[in-house]
Amino acid sequence: MAKRTTSYVCAECGAAHKKWAGRCDACGAWNSIVEDLGTGSAAPKALGTAKGRTVALSDLSVADPPLPRAMSGIGELDRVTGGGLVAASATLVGGDPGIGKSTLLLQAAAAYARSGAGVVYVSGEEAAAQIRMRAQRLGLADAPVKLAAETNLRDILTTLEAERPQLAIIDSIQTMWADHVDSAPGSVSQVRAAAHELVSFAKRRGIAVILVGHVTKEGQIAGPRVVEHMVDTVLYFEGERGHQFRILRAVKNRFGPADEIGVFEMTGAGLAEVTNPSALFLSERGAPASGSVVFAGIEGSRPLLCEVQALVAPSPLATPRRTVVGWDQGRLGMILAVLEARAGIGFGGMDVYLNIAGGLRIREPAADLAVAAALISARQDHALPRETAFFGEISLSGALRPVPQPEARLREAEKLGFTRAICPEGQRRVTGTAISVEALDDLAGFVESVFGPLD
Repeated sequence: MAKRTTSYVCAECGAAHKKWAGRCDACGAWNSIVEDLGTGSAAPKALGTAKGRTVALSDLSVADPPLPRAMSGIGELDRVTGGGLVAASATLVGGDPGIGKSTLLLQAAAAYARSGAGVVYVSGEEAAAQIRMRAQRLGLADAPVKLAAETNLRDILTTLEAERPQLAIIDSIQTMWADHVDSAPGSVSQVRAAAHELVSFAKRRGIAVILVGHVTKEGQIAGPRVVEHMVDTVLYFEGERGHQFRILRAVKNRFGPADEIGVFEMTGAGLAEVTNPSALFLSERGAPASGSVVFAGIEGSRPLLCEVQALVAPSPLATPRRTVVGWDQGRLGMILAVLEARAGIGFGGMDVYLNIAGGLRIREPAADLAVAAALISARQDHALPRETAFFGEISLSGALRPVPQPEARLREAEKLGFTRAICPEGQRRVTGTAISVEALDDLAGFVESVFGPLD
């Protein structure tokens, strides 16, 4: 019997190493290299001289029929998946512990089952009785979903082969155990092997498979990054524990648009759809207050208005605080530097706090102008009119740069009662809305137009 060799792989990028090291040479991650015991067999032999079969080739002009999709009836979920789940597809869902992943998938399983699709829900973390208790609390006990509490991958695949459902949900991939891999469940080797077997089974048998993945403290799905490359769709379930809103975001989708979002509200009866998130995120705005600005954003294909809140106060510390919730901290530092260098507005000796209301996370640079307006408003204690919305990107030179889809942003703002919008000069000629558009060239002109001469 050949001697088994031990290798090491990076948990972040999957690169193989001959020996352990503190830093991965491929991706630069620290303390990410772990031992990989392999699959228990000897090293693979070379292909040799034996020939394989000829693979059939086709050209790009062949017209394929549209992919069949299964609609769940949950509009926000169907939006994020691009119009429903595609047969023979694999979807990976990640999120923080307790954020509601199992609740969302149980509701989705019940919706698919009630529409006539065969659904199997396999949990490696909970007993079947626990899942039934959750289903009773959510009012889903009558849904024809078949449950199993199992971690042995071979037994799960045999069961799915016998049942032949249209949808299989595996909660979670880190608990699956493949008996041909000599390592503990949750290790890089086990996660990679289990994901490969489940994805291959989905493609081979035409079954849609949804895998639940744990996340690290950095918010990335735990395990080798190669798992995200294996699957067709990667969804992240986001939200803050202190807020009832939850965001389902597609970061990869081979069958639909990426960066699409679905908005849910956590209630006592489970997750409820939010069909008009802009109105919900702005519903608790009170009287005009300094540091409060409305940003007209775009998430995926959906226009979304949200409130940007800023607080600026004298700091007793030698190094003032810069605290951000829901936005990129590095970009906040850039905006503060541009305000000081290009508009003469300094924040030295002041603590700066920035928050996106409702637990939303904003990623697009179009929020630069709204953030700058909120910071100046808080610093000057100058409240801006409630009916004004902001969007635009700020360059390092202080110029205001145009952003995509201004018409959709303005239409959404007009629908919610806004009468004025401030945006970059390149988007002055936006038509189709009655909202008053004030387009400006640079940051200095913006400060003078909105706030007037500053002290």
